[in-house]
Formats: sequence, C-alpha cells, structure tokens
Amino acid sequence: MKRLSFLIASLFLTGLLPLWAAPLEITIQTPPPAGTGYFEFGTDKSPRGDEISLNSRSLLFNGQPWFPVMGEFQNSRVPENEWRDELLKMKAGGVDIVSTYVFWIHQEEIKGQWDWTGQRDLKKFVQTCNNAGLKVIVRCGPWCHGEVRNGGLPDWVVAHKDWKLRSTDTNFLAAVKILYSQIADQLHGELWKDGGPVIGIQLDNEFGGSPKYLLALKEMAIDCGLDVPLYTKTGWPAMRAPVPLGQLLPLFGTYPDGFWERKLTPMNGDAWESFAFKITRTDTGVGDDELGNRVSGDTAGTEKYPYLTCEIGGGMPASYHRRMNYDPRDVESVALCQLGSGSSLMGYYMYHGGQNPDGKLTSLQESQATGYPNDLPVKTYDFNAPLGEYGQINPQYFWLRRLHVFLHDFGSALAPMPTTLPDARPMNKDDLDTLRWAVRSDGTSGYVFVNNYQRLQPMAAKTNVQFKLDLPGDSLIFPSQPVTIPADEFFFWPFNMDLGGAKLVYATAQPICQIISGHVCTVFFAQTPGVETEFAFDGSQWPAGSIDAVGGQLGAEKGLFIVRNVKPSRAGAIVLRYPSRDYLGIVLLNETDSLKLLKGRFESNEFAFLSAAEIVADGDTMDISSDNPKDLEVEAFPRSAKFSGKADGVFHVLNLPKVKPVSFNVKFKLLQPAGPPREIPVNVKTHLAVAPADSDFTNAAVWKIKLPSNIDLSLNPILRIHYAGDVARLTLNGKLLDDNFYSGRTFDLGLKRYAPDILNGDLQLEILPLLKDAPVYLEATAKPNFGRFDSIAKINSAEIVDDYAVKVSSDP
Repeated sequence: MKRLSFLIASLFLTGLLPLWAAPLEITIQTPPPAGTGYFEFGTDKSPRGDEISLNSRSLLFNGQPWFPVMGEFQNSRVPENEWRDELLKMKAGGVDIVSTYVFWIHQEEIKGQWDWTGQRDLKKFVQTCNNAGLKVIVRCGPWCHGEVRNGGLPDWVVAHKDWKLRSTDTNFLAAVKILYSQIADQLHGELWKDGGPVIGIQLDNEFGGSPKYLLALKEMAIDCGLDVPLYTKTGWPAMRAPVPLGQLLPLFGTYPDGFWERKLTPMNGDAWESFAFKITRTDTGVGDDELGNRVSGDTAGTEKYPYLTCEIGGGMPASYHRRMNYDPRDVESVALCQLGSGSSLMGYYMYHGGQNPDGKLTSLQESQATGYPNDLPVKTYDFNAPLGEYGQINPQYFWLRRLHVFLHDFGSALAPMPTTLPDARPMNKDDLDTLRWAVRSDGTSGYVFVNNYQRLQPMAAKTNVQFKLDLPGDSLIFPSQPVTIPADEFFFWPFNMDLGGAKLVYATAQPICQIISGHVCTVFFAQTPGVETEFAFDGSQWPAGSIDAVGGQLGAEKGLFIVRNVKPSRAGAIVLRYPSRDYLGIVLLNETDSLKLLKGRFESNEFAFLSAAEIVADGDTMDISSDNPKDLEVEAFPRSAKFSGKADGVFHVLNLPKVKPVSFNVKFKLLQPAGPPREIPVNVKTHLAVAPADSDFTNAAVWKIKLPSNIDLSLNPILRIHYAGDVARLTLNGKLLDDNFYSGRTFDLGLKRYAPDILNGDLQLEILPLLKDAPVYLEATAKPNFGRFDSIAKINSAEIVDDYAVKVSSDP
C-alpha cells in the first residue's frame, strides 16, 4: 500500500496525473430589498408616460431595472455636419445615452458674447441625439476639466481674483446663474418632461469641497428650469462632508493608466486595481494631478446609491510628458472589471474623440502655461477612443459592442445583482498568482467574472480552476472538470440563467444576445478561447430526446444534461424542444465571429448580423462600411426576404454589390530639414517637460504634402501619416489644422472636413525632432530606432485610407 501511495504521488509530481485543486469557493447571500424613497430629483415622467427613476441597485425604466450604456461625445469638439453620422455609429456600438460637457469657455470666451452657433449649438446637438434615438445627460459645469483651458472657465472669470471660484461666493454664483440660464434656454423643450431626450444634468466635476456649493448649483439649475429625472455629480474625490442623502447621484470612473501621472513610468500607485474586482467604487488615481494622492475608500452612504459610471476610460490621450498608447485590451479588461464589480451603468469617457475648436482670444487646450498640471495638444482630442477624432473605428469598439449587445438583452436581470468577492483575492500589484474573479447574483442566478489580464503585465495561465458557488439552499460546482484559464484572458460565464423559460445551469461560454422569431428562441454565445465549452441544463426540465447536441457530446450527470466539447460554428450547436413544441437554439461562435456579431433592427424586425464591417441601421436603411472592401459582406439571422442568399449555418448571406478598392498615392517633399533639437525645458513647479511653443517650430523638419487630384471625398478619406518625432502638426496655407504628440500611433487627418481647400492648398507637415533621452514617457513598443543619432524626425510613409460603403434600403 505504501508503494502504491508513493507511485501515485510520484505521478502527480511528474504531471502524468492531474493535480486537482479544491474548487474556488464563494458564498452568495440573497440580497436585501433595494433602498428607495429618499431620492429628491425632478420630474421623472415623459408626456408619453415613460418613467425614469432609481433605487439603491439600479436605474429603473417604467419601474423595471434598466442597464443603459453611456458614451461621452462633446458637440463643441466635432463639426455639426458630422454629428448625426457619428451619433448613429455610437448607437450601433450599443450606446443608449450621450453625455456631453458644456464648456463655458467655448460658449462665452469673451464676457457677454455668447456663442451657441455651429458646433457650439447645444440645442441642435440635443435634437440630433433625439432624432438618432439617444438620450442625453448634459454636464453643465461651471468647471468641467475635459483637458480644456482653465477646466472650461473663461479667462475673464479666472481673472477675478476677488472671487472664490467653485464656491458659494455670491459674485461667482451670479456669473454661473447666467451660464445656467443660457443652458436652460438651449434645453427648453428638450427635457424629458417635455418629450425631449435630456434625462439628467451633472453639476460641476471632480469637486471635493463643501457640499453646499453643489447643492447651490442644484437649486440654481432647478430655478432656471432644468427639471430632470437625474441630478448627478462625480463620485470622486471624497467630499469634505457627505452630500445629504438622495440629493445628488454620484457617478464613478476608472482608467487603465493616466496621462496625468507625474512619474515617467507606467502603472504607478494603485493603477493595478483597475484590473481587479472590488466593492469600493472610488478610484484614487483619477485626476490625481489636480486632486493629489487620496486614501482608497468610498464616502459614507455611497452604498445607498446604485453603482453607476460616467468615466470608464474608453481610451487615453497623450500629454506631452506622458505619451499613452493603450492596447485595446486595456480598455476591454477594465470595462469587464467594472461590470463584475457591480456597475449598473457603463459610462465611457471618451467614447468618441474630438478636436478643440479655434478660440477667439487664445487656444483652448489645457496647458502648464495657464497653471494646469499637463500640456495637451493644441487641437487634437482624439483620446484613442472607440471612435476617433474623425470617426475612425478603433479595435475596442467591437469588443465593447459585444458587451453592450449582451446588456441590452440581459442587463435588466443583471442590473440589480450585487457583487460578491471571494475571500482569496489579490491584495497588491505583486500578487499575480491569485485568480481575479467575482460573482454577481440575486441569490439564485448570476454570472462569474474572470480577469486574468493586466496592462503591461503578462499574466500566466491559471490551472485546475473550478468554481463552487454556495447559494442559499444549494451549491453549484462548475465546470464539470477543472480547466485552465488561459494567459491574458478575461470573460464572464452564466449560471442558472433563464433562457426563454429554460434554465441554463451553467455554461463555460459568454452569452451575447438572443433572437426570438416565431416559436424559436436562439441565443448566441462567444467561445472562451482556450477553454473547452460546456452547456449544462436542468435534467428535470427536459424529457428524453428533447436535446439535440449537434455540436457536442451529450451526457447525463447528477441531474444535469451536460453538452461537452462544443465546437464553435455558425451552425446551431444545441437545439432543445420544449413540451409546448417551442424550441431553444444555442449558437456558439468563435472569438473572431463573436466580435462580428451585431443585433439590430431593420424593416421593423430584429436580426443578428454577422460582418467584419461596421453596420449602422437607420430606420429602413442600413449602411455597411469598412476600410477594406473585402469586409463588405453581411450575413443575417433569421432568414427573410431581404436576407435570403446562400446559407452559412443559421445565417443567410445578403447579396451585396462588389466594391473595388482604389489606390491613391500621397507625395511628400522635404522643404526644410530639422534644425538642432530643442532643449526641453522642465517646469520648476511640476518638474515636467514643457510642450513646444509656436516659435520652436522654426527648427522643425518641414514637408510639403501633395494629395492626389482625383481623391474621392465620398469615401471619407483619412490621410494617415506614419512618422517618428516629438510633435507633429499639419498646416493648410499657414493655418494649424491638427497636431499630434508622438506616441507610436499614426497621425490621422480627415480630409473631407477641410475640403475643398485642402485639395489644392499648401498642405505642410512639420515634425520636431525627438531626443533619445527626452524626459517623456514612451511605451516600449513606441520607442523609435534612433540608430547612431541622438534625435529623430522622419516620415516613414503616408497613405490615404478610404471608408468604402454600401447602403441597403428597404424594399419598396
């Protein structure tokens, strides 16, 4: 017997037999009833009778839990003729609510001269949102930040040294009263109570002083006629004293890393916590350039409010001293961690990039010269967001869209589910071995969230993982056998999920959406890469022969029907037949296909579309676009008269005309080589590198850019410049169009915005040399090859990137 025990132990140690660890265990309690009855907000019903309210767990729409998605789009940073198309892209990405700052300096740069025209036209913007089917939260200031000069305060306000800004100072509030009155005039007739889209306003931003100031702003807003269902504030920093319960709704945020950090190293301080699940909502790293280092923790009473976010970092711009260049997975992983930590409103800053408008007196960017902590580019505010400055689609758009599609179909059940954390969890940034996971549950059903990813930190695979959920009156262990969580993966899995009346006991795949057509409910799932897929169903619910595991192996175990080794396919993986003869279909898509999946309405019906292209449905038309014409292919489920082409699994091909690619050559001619690199000054107060002034560009390398004469503006062409240097900027006939702090990304310019002048004008590119030892942070992958030189200023290539499109219209 001793020899047998020794042999078994040896086999375990050598890996010839699996060494199974105990399941990762967590105890789930039935949550108490949500708190309500203490919120003091405005009129919550629209003329149609639709009601927006809330309790301590979630927002409510007509009394039911509501899990919307919010994205920041700042109208004053985007030309008005582009608004509608870009808002429809946001809606196609799953956004329900648009948040937008009203920058006081953009509206009243010169005292008494209000400008609500063009891209500053707030009323027209809100109406355009409404026309696109989007709700709006207006962030009224007076101080907004948003990397704008003075945080959005006009210079003439800042010049009043006799005023105490952002306080109950009567002179300051008198000026703010005029601002709020102007905003109220813009929003007259556009509020929720009037049938408009404005459901909330935010008061100031990142304020940590006396709550009396914010309460004064709320009273002022109401007096001006801003009567809305929701009055909000940012949940950071902690206030000197808590705001009285129910007066203001705190919204939170977090970023993978910040351009505002003082150090020239990545992931400083508690930045790692953005990649972990936690119960506390306040991120101490957001805005620490202005707010300083803070102790982690929430303000007393925070738990009385639902966990809502307004600033999950959709991207990150480059400041001069800190050139951020997120991997898309940085954004995606942080979003998943916020969802797993209990958020019931996913709000992104920014969701759509922009560009600073021209000022009447000065440029309008944040700068150290005006006493602010960072130097930002004069023009660009691209933010590397899901949608860029010119509407370019970045990779995180598709991953976030997949998440938002899920929230639209299943978010009402998820929204009120609180988060429970396991006892064993990482407590510091050096713990890379403990699996990061959490559960959201109502005590019966829910989701297990797993994040094995962290920015710039490889995370090893976690072996022998199995979960044990101790639910009230029952326990659930899954998967059926321990699995390996792959390196750098993140996902969530359902348990006891209601699928059209059928109980899915668990799945090792991520749900995406469902389509109900006739007597068939079809649910789409995304495979978790590197993990064998299982679906387990309650055996008591399904009589023998009612489950057809066409894409896996069906077995019975412990009262469950388990379909193992399910392979991803566009065909149905599992078909279940109810006794009523209705059907439930399961389709498992691989990672690539799952990111192509979009649920949308066309011709008043719901479809699941599958395409590598962007799809924007607008009433009875659908625009399909991509920078690669080979991607202009669409498949749809279910089959219809419009979507009746060749079958591909459950999908049917939409027959579209073929689009031929076009090629345009961009010519560039060196007009002036770079002069000596500038000696970068360091701010004696901040100890940070200072961005170049206009005069510094006399030593820039200068190229003349010659665009092709036959360029097709209908293709929304982007001039894309691959370069290396310190700062680049493009001018047209001597006027600055756009600029770029080098971060390893391309420098893009949307040509249609500047047509027709740009087609024949004097377009020049200026690049300042980047010193090899410049006191700025560059990510390792962005550092150029200096060779034997101490500086670099060069164009690697320039190209025209076109956006090919096909429009599909409803049949007459």
